[in-house]
Amino acid sequence: MSKKLAIGAIVGAIAGLAAGVLTAPKSGRETRDDIKKKAEEMKDKASDAKTKTRKELEQLKDKIAKKNDKE
Repeated sequence: MSKKLAIGAIVGAIAGLAAGVLTAPKSGRETRDDIKKKAEEMKDKASDAKTKTRKELEQLKDKIAKKNDKE
């Protein structure tokens, strides 16, 4: 996944979340709880994406190193 695509997806998710939460007919406390819950979910997803990206980059690095060793 390209960096621009990842950034766009994150920005889009945040904008959608904000629009959905702020237009929902709920009390302030319920809205804050929803925001907190969604923020935690987004944090977990970002952490998972970071871990996956690091793993993929490490694999790519190893693949390139092996290719260079053969040359």
